[in-house]
Amino acid sequence: MHMADALVSPAVGGAMLAVSAGAIAYSVIKTKEDLDDKKVPVMGAFVFAAQMINFTIPVTGSSGHIGGGILLAALLGPYSAFLTITAVLLIQALFFADGGLLALGCNIFNMGFYACFIAYPLIYKQIVKKGLNPKTITIASITSVIIGLQLGAFSVVLETLASGITELPFSAFVALMQPIHLAIGLVEGIITAAVLTFVYQMRPEILDSAVTGKKIGAVSVKKVVTVLIVLTIIVGGGLSLFASSYPDGLEWSMQGVTGSTELETDAKAAEAAAALQEKTAFMPDYGFKSAGEEGSAAGTSTAGIVGGTLTLLLAGLSGLAVATVKKNKKSKAVKSAA
Repeated sequence: MHMADALVSPAVGGAMLAVSAGAIAYSVIKTKEDLDDKKVPVMGAFVFAAQMINFTIPVTGSSGHIGGGILLAALLGPYSAFLTITAVLLIQALFFADGGLLALGCNIFNMGFYACFIAYPLIYKQIVKKGLNPKTITIASITSVIIGLQLGAFSVVLETLASGITELPFSAFVALMQPIHLAIGLVEGIITAAVLTFVYQMRPEILDSAVTGKKIGAVSVKKVVTVLIVLTIIVGGGLSLFASSYPDGLEWSMQGVTGSTELETDAKAAEAAAALQEKTAFMPDYGFKSAGEEGSAAGTSTAGIVGGTLTLLLAGLSGLAVATVKKNKKSKAVKSAA
């Protein structure tokens, strides 16, 4: 559900970037000092790799991929999860031309905000609070993912409406966007439940920590982190080769309305953003530039591993920076009090 620049006006793109920046700043303030915990960068890399795998939605001729918001929130808490999904989307837009730079604020909001700050606290947490076990995890995962994705899909429609994209009339666009993302949400919910159940069986303290806000303490998460690293390499470097070639839910909906999966724009802001993205994206569409539109297996595998590594580094460095700043502030406060 990565929006391209042609789907938003400069005004809407700028406004949503400001809103998302506000949510990022608030998340930095609210995130605990253990943001640089090993789980954060590893989970970011895993979600990056997982988003490369588009799964086919039977009969429809469409495909979908996981957003990862609920998965991250259930493992890291909503604030760290929002920062992590932001890092993933930033790397995808800058280096792989997946989602527009002008539309980056929209994509962060649509894929991160609703999942982390609406669906997770109001649905997922309320269900698992009744008792954390595989059954409640499955129900909570599927329900919260579907609702979060429905809100995100509807937000896409509203953003195109506010941008004055007349090629995508509200009624026709929403009539396609909501049902297809309901199906995508069901599949993502099942995948999310499977991953979280696996983590619960290995280290239930990780999920409990995210729900209660209590620190894990001395409990080792090394096995879980190691498994996730291995899965990231397998998914990004191998399984990504078998991703569905069908258009994703957003592209499918656009095609159903306009007959094309892409729209043209003559907005100068969009052109400037595209020019910048062309310079920064060294592996556009997750492949080598020299491979052309068809791409190559080697390019896709390399993109999966490189993207996962970049996410790992960005999430880790961001966490370290935030933790360092907070510790310095705390140290100064202690000295001042003394």
